[in-house]
Amino acid sequence: VQLQAFGGGLVQTGGSLRLSCAVSGRSLNAYVMAWFRQAAGKEREFVVGFTRSGGSASADSVKGRFTISRDTAKTTVYLQMNDLKPEDTAVYYCAADRNLILSNIRTQSAYAYWGQGTLVTVSS
Repeated sequence: VQLQAFGGGLVQTGGSLRLSCAVSGRSLNAYVMAWFRQAAGKEREFVVGFTRSGGSASADSVKGRFTISRDTAKTTVYLQMNDLKPEDTAVYYCAADRNLILSNIRTQSAYAYWGQGTLVTVSS
């Protein structure tokens, strides 16, 4: 399976942005999908994700602001980001895995497939 993330850009504090992750090669329903991000000089961290059965999880720092969704017909996963803050500035990556269980959803090493990343910059 191949993942392609896009939609990043420059946005002001308090603004919104929607990232997309196009999935090719397999049915979207067969995979656990998640978004991670990596700020300059920091480790990659989990943002939000959902399982095949519809369970989901999100980082405390984005709860109430970021939402993950999917369009199975278009085989695309979205990350809607609202009320953006300068600390949200990072390269955002989508990730997928066929066998991951919910307890590992925040663990980046558990994901077999990664997109190339898209940069989000939030200006103050």
